[in-house]
Amino acid sequence: MPLFERDTEIYRDRDALREDYQPEELVGRDEELRTFQAALQPVINGEQPNNIFLYGKTGVGKTAASRYLLSHLREDASRYDDINLTVVFLNCDGLTSSYQIATRLVNEFRSESNQISTTGYPLGSVYEMLWQELDNTGGSIIVVLDEIDHVNDDSILYQLPRARANGNLNEAKVGLIGISNDFSFRDDLSPKVKSSLCEQEIHYPAYNAKNLQAILEQRAKVAFREGVLSDEVIPLCAAYGAKDAGDARQSIDLLMKAGDLARDDDTDCITEEHVKRGRRALERGRIKEGINGLTEHGHLVLYSLLTLELEGETPIRSRDVRPRYTRFAELANRDPLVPRRMRDHLSELAMLGIVSVTERNEGRRGGTYREYALDMDVGLIVSAMRDTIDLVGVHETVEPYLEGDRASTLDDFVEQ
Repeated sequence: MPLFERDTEIYRDRDALREDYQPEELVGRDEELRTFQAALQPVINGEQPNNIFLYGKTGVGKTAASRYLLSHLREDASRYDDINLTVVFLNCDGLTSSYQIATRLVNEFRSESNQISTTGYPLGSVYEMLWQELDNTGGSIIVVLDEIDHVNDDSILYQLPRARANGNLNEAKVGLIGISNDFSFRDDLSPKVKSSLCEQEIHYPAYNAKNLQAILEQRAKVAFREGVLSDEVIPLCAAYGAKDAGDARQSIDLLMKAGDLARDDDTDCITEEHVKRGRRALERGRIKEGINGLTEHGHLVLYSLLTLELEGETPIRSRDVRPRYTRFAELANRDPLVPRRMRDHLSELAMLGIVSVTERNEGRRGGTYREYALDMDVGLIVSAMRDTIDLVGVHETVEPYLEGDRASTLDDFVEQ
């Protein structure tokens, strides 16, 4: 008797719930798709492509919309003999400099036997190679830089959009699409880069529960056998997703986790209880993974915000987080980061979904600023931060979340 046999009671096509699945049409993003489509129209007209900047939180459809529309653009462009369209899609996760991106782009246009090293060239030489490859390819070229906020310098973001205007290209018409999860990334760009890269801006707001329900229903029709979903499953997954920053990916992952739990239980129906169990399991894993990936100072910033949350001080501005963070850094025998770098860690926590960000506008006198608050279960955060708590000491607010003998108070803690 075989150890493994096919299980077909729950799923018809489980892969329809995976991140790389591309549905035939996108739902819940009609307005953004219309704006994006209009911004891409010059390509079909044989004109210089627009430079487009997409921004919004993780899981709100930016990358999915880009892949969907660019796939259709390539297909429709092929109907015209006078249009030669090339699309290069590059994820910048792990790429922190313009040099790294430029070398990757050069190699995208070269054969395997003609690749260049990712080190050892002056940046100007790499750009010259890039201009040559782009002109050799010719026609309309769209370069998509996903997670563009990982790049620490903005040289490439100036050079690519202005390559033709600066006389670096003669045959190729290049358009750049930048995709960012970090709302503050655009604000930190130099004025000359902002005017080029952000020629067309499209903001993707968080999905609401109605949007998420439509997305889940579309996936469920493909993924599950008919009749296996209880009526409350999709609305509950959508409601949780709307609460968790409107992230479609989290809602879809939750639906898949509920399906997996039902399959493990050897039942033929997915219920509300499977969804609740799935959410607890996913949230534990997500918090642990996100926190484990932070730097030491990221942990100190999060611990500061955690204690301020427990004191009822949130939502709170970064300048008011700083005294607590500085104190914790000193207790850990670390040099505090400058305010801007501390804010970068708050932005990273927001991008991970651990922290929520609220934009405030107080008019001319007060200006615009951001306020931060925790957006995850406190107990789960504390359990994932034991090493940091041991390093700094136990603040009185987290004592109730720790087991008795682990909770030694911070005797020398000075209230900030």
